[in-house]
Amino acid sequence: MELDRSKFVTPEVAAERAVRSGDWVDYGFGGGYPELMDRALAARKGRLTDVKIRGGLVIRPRIEVVECDPEQISFHYYSWHLGDYERKLQARGLVQFLPMILRSLPCLYRDRHIRCDAAFVPVSLPDDQGYCGLGISNYAWRTIFQSARTVVFEINERLPRLQGVDGSHRVHLSEADYIVEGEHEPLPLRTYRDPSPTDLRIAQLVAQEIPDGAVLSLGVGSVPFAVASMLADSDIKDLGCHTGTISDAFLRLFQKGKLTNSRKEVDRGYATWNLAMGSQELYDWLDREPGLFRPSDVDYVHSPERIGQMSNVISINGGVELDLMGQENAESAGARQLSGIGGQLDFLEGAFRSKGGKGFICLNSTHQKKDGTLKSNIVPCIPAGSVVSAPRTMIQYMATEYGVVNLTGLSLLERAQAMASIAHPSFREELLRYAGEHFGTR
Repeated sequence: MELDRSKFVTPEVAAERAVRSGDWVDYGFGGGYPELMDRALAARKGRLTDVKIRGGLVIRPRIEVVECDPEQISFHYYSWHLGDYERKLQARGLVQFLPMILRSLPCLYRDRHIRCDAAFVPVSLPDDQGYCGLGISNYAWRTIFQSARTVVFEINERLPRLQGVDGSHRVHLSEADYIVEGEHEPLPLRTYRDPSPTDLRIAQLVAQEIPDGAVLSLGVGSVPFAVASMLADSDIKDLGCHTGTISDAFLRLFQKGKLTNSRKEVDRGYATWNLAMGSQELYDWLDREPGLFRPSDVDYVHSPERIGQMSNVISINGGVELDLMGQENAESAGARQLSGIGGQLDFLEGAFRSKGGKGFICLNSTHQKKDGTLKSNIVPCIPAGSVVSAPRTMIQYMATEYGVVNLTGLSLLERAQAMASIAHPSFREELLRYAGEHFGTR
């Protein structure tokens, strides 16, 4: 189709026209990343002041606007969710964290609680009608760029080209103010360490709780991946996918014939997701078989109401520590931010609403301190300064290598006793003593 060719400009021209001093610029979330625009904006260091960039869960090796300006003369970087690389930047004082629940993010832009002056949106190669896919990061892009003053589409030739069911994952070139092209680096890959014997024991306990036809939401980390591997090698049938991030765990289930999506009451026959993060093989799968997927934005994927319309939703996430009331810290070590809450609360609530659904928080019962001693990850109370990511009213199932407990409907004393029962044996007496002193009958 005929397009306005004047919209096609170099990244340098787009950066010059789109960004002014004092602006807020959105880079997006996850593996989709506007690397050409990032480089072009970084080249304007010294000619701009107080430009604030939002991103999150970045797994690339560099963010040029940050690395080129450690004195923060021109640029300040903010993250919704710290990835591995952003944690390193945080240690250097180069990133500021923005707390949020992922499902609420579109409302912040739509209702103008926050502003976006320039949106740098990575898109796939267009088809002959001018439609592009949103690659591996649907995020909340449509809501964001509809609220933005200036929209730049960065065509990345390496992104999967799927556009989703009924256009759930597509945009049109006419929606951009500027369009940039160029050669890109290979897509960033996300790998995870091999599961430890403790991780495998937790995964085994959780896998036993998953029925045929379950709809899986898997967080990142070794335990969810181990659960998927066990299910792939089991006799289970007809699993579904409705998840924030689709990963190689789902690819393995598909390869073993376990992921059919045939029993889902919502998006039957499709794997539903918002982000994709994993190996090149995963990205090739998305590109090769687009008819298997319904990628969509966070308003759709993370809606607890929609998740609750499906039966047997199983949400599996990790945590840092839990206390005897069931409060969970999933994202900090004291006041030091480690990651973010992301969609964990969305899927915990969705699993609560689901008939037969179960929301699991999985963690090793202990971790080893620098001096070699063990510290319990089940604690009497979340220590001062640490984050309470999920309230006690939202935690349903808790799993360690010592067992699985369901906290639903239990009193404070009963919850504490249940938590202590799956703590490391060396800490159970101390935890039960605290429970008796603080939650016992008066």
